[in-house]
Amino acid sequence: MRRKDKAEKIGEILDDLYPEPPIPLDHRDPYTLLVAVALSAQTTDKKVNQVTPSLFAVADTPEKMLELGPDGILALIREIGLAPTKARNLWGAAAKIVDAGGEVLPDWDFLESLPGVGHKTASVVMAQAFGVPAFPVDTHIHRLAWRWGLSDGSSVERTERDLKAAFPEDTWNRRHLQIIYFGREYCPALRHDPPACPICSWAASARRIAAERSRARSTRS
Repeated sequence: MRRKDKAEKIGEILDDLYPEPPIPLDHRDPYTLLVAVALSAQTTDKKVNQVTPSLFAVADTPEKMLELGPDGILALIREIGLAPTKARNLWGAAAKIVDAGGEVLPDWDFLESLPGVGHKTASVVMAQAFGVPAFPVDTHIHRLAWRWGLSDGSSVERTERDLKAAFPEDTWNRRHLQIIYFGREYCPALRHDPPACPICSWAASARRIAAERSRARSTRS
């Protein structure tokens, strides 16, 4: 099956399962989304959503975050992974946003210049806060794209290029969310059964299924 045809069939399945996928991180506006996504690195969305209400109660704008200071931020996000580094980054990002006028700008260069904001975080903000077509690729999407034969798994950058080429641009903003939800429900990293998966059962090659089984055996041993 050609990659385009495979992507079309995958898209139909995802649209049927998740026609209007919600953003999994609780937020109020572009700034609080930026903060939540930055906090989610190497941390579950569930944990972020447990921590951000207390943080946003006292610092839901860059000005308030700047006033809070790194130590004040750290006290409120201590349960998050890599909390000390993230606290410093949130404070530094707030300072740059305030210097730029106090608003999160829908600009790639501006977003990626902020401390703690990489291309993936910028992509989420551009897509979900501003509606700019983007295809954020986290480790889960990277894994599923390889499983489904939509990319070769060589790098996150390659996966993003391949997924953008495989799916129509007007689907990108919902497609990356759909893949995240599908991965959680049907296609987990561990203890995955490819023949029982609604997509891997027909999209994954025999080589990829064998690689999954070999990886599972290595994990158990």
